[in-house]
Amino acid sequence: MTGIGKLMHKSLFLGAAAAVMAAAVACGGSESSADPVVSASPTPVPTRASAPQIAPGLQDSTPLSGDNGGPRAGGRFTLVYSDPPTLDPHLVVDGTSFGVVVELFSGLVSLDKSLRIVPELAESWEVLEGGTVYKFRLRPGIKFSNGDPVTAQDFKWSLERAGRPETASAVAETYLGDIVGMQDLIDGDAGEASGIQVIDERNLRITIDAPKAYFLAKMTYPTAYVLNRKNVESGGNGWTDSPVGTGAFTLSEYRVGQRIRLARNENYWGRQAYLDEVFFNLSGGVSMAMYENDEIDITGVGLADLDRVNDPSEPLNRDLVDTPAQFGVQYIGFNVDKPPFDDPKFRQALNLAVDKELISSQVFADLFEPAFGIIPPDFPGFDPDLVGLRYDLDRAKQLLSESRYADAASRPRIVVTVPGSGGSPGLDVEVIADLWRQELGVNVEIQQVEWATYLQDLNRKRLQAWGGVAWQADYPDPQDFIDILFYSDTQGNRGNYSNARVDELIVQARTEQDIQERIKLYREAEQIIVEEAAWLPLWFDTERKALLKQRVQDYTFSQIAIPKFKDVWVTDAG
Repeated sequence: MTGIGKLMHKSLFLGAAAAVMAAAVACGGSESSADPVVSASPTPVPTRASAPQIAPGLQDSTPLSGDNGGPRAGGRFTLVYSDPPTLDPHLVVDGTSFGVVVELFSGLVSLDKSLRIVPELAESWEVLEGGTVYKFRLRPGIKFSNGDPVTAQDFKWSLERAGRPETASAVAETYLGDIVGMQDLIDGDAGEASGIQVIDERNLRITIDAPKAYFLAKMTYPTAYVLNRKNVESGGNGWTDSPVGTGAFTLSEYRVGQRIRLARNENYWGRQAYLDEVFFNLSGGVSMAMYENDEIDITGVGLADLDRVNDPSEPLNRDLVDTPAQFGVQYIGFNVDKPPFDDPKFRQALNLAVDKELISSQVFADLFEPAFGIIPPDFPGFDPDLVGLRYDLDRAKQLLSESRYADAASRPRIVVTVPGSGGSPGLDVEVIADLWRQELGVNVEIQQVEWATYLQDLNRKRLQAWGGVAWQADYPDPQDFIDILFYSDTQGNRGNYSNARVDELIVQARTEQDIQERIKLYREAEQIIVEEAAWLPLWFDTERKALLKQRVQDYTFSQIAIPKFKDVWVTDAG
């Protein structure tokens, strides 16, 4: 995925932390991009004192306004990137794809830089009938990038297209399953979703199965983006070669393994992008070297370069910017249906045998914060009192001896799959595998597969264990972690974890209208999930450093991935 992205589910992504790790220790062997997404603008980044609120769009739907202060049109912004597995919004499950798709397409609502839900193609909405009906009114005169008008019927067709079995979306149920009739459509038992009704060309009515505070936030995800039916149907399987969208940019060129070029969308509904072009370099290379050679405009700073760029006498120091922590968690996942991970004591032993504080300090110079829970710091629902399974080797050995897999000779083969193409699989995974071998006598094979195959196998729940990725929030609500990832019957539960009490808490939280009560429910569920070692949580991101060319203005970093290039401008544009 992108250097900031998601496993989208928003999803599965190689996080910003993973991107920096790759640059620092993996010599580019990761599938993450080198784009750290930093900010050179005065736009405030949410801090501990101003963390986003749950479902903020339910309270405030007014978009921000204001100018950037002297921007000019023209110029190009260049960054290192990886080939996206898809450019079809309804198939996006990773941050790499997300980072391009959000520039080409859009939906009814979006998240702004302060992570508030704001109008996008919808100019307004009403929440009716106790929170089960959403009535959207489209902006007047909006067009697709080819000039075709965008209507409410286009949204109905697009939402239903995302759910149709032939589309084979891995996330339609996750993000659209609350809509009445959508599950029947997904299951092939209906030809349309009864909860999506066109009132007229500009008005759309969506009915959901129960009042859910996070539903509108889900609509910011690409699964809910509008597509041009004529473009999709006439283009067949290759329609994304020349996609027609509603985003601030259009796709002008895509050469696999070489480059992606985005051009300004002249039919964009709002203020058009300043940049003439966004250039994604897909050909690989050492990001820092490319930055110093003026081949790219932005790069993360790895361990090997931190001291140098922090030196005030170093010319690069002028380009140094601070980037806030991403709302994500890196982890090693376990498929609890596959031996030996079907034994909670075995999973707990693996968790307790990993000294994350020592690894963070001695291996990664405290670039990462050890994670003992699922929800990251400063995120709504984060539990500062959660203890988790902290390093305790004696306890780990005891639990292993009590597990069904105490005998190494009869223990099933263990394979941890990571994304990659022959380089280092990631220093943290290697260190952890070595610890398990030395301290517990548990041997682990690390298997690398290319990114698209990795995602496919993960979505189909084929993997025994997996690492090298992170989950980044799609929207500021704990439902995006606890429900999507651990409810028994959800697509995002790739490890097949199941606990009746956790399911009960999640179901109750879905319709609980009191924010604090919802948080209590999610925290109780998280405690159970952590104690049963459904995952091995590894790292939360921390604030870090990046380099951004001084000619680049208003490049904004967000703790959740959002469209960002529309507001970027460069001072040397011709």
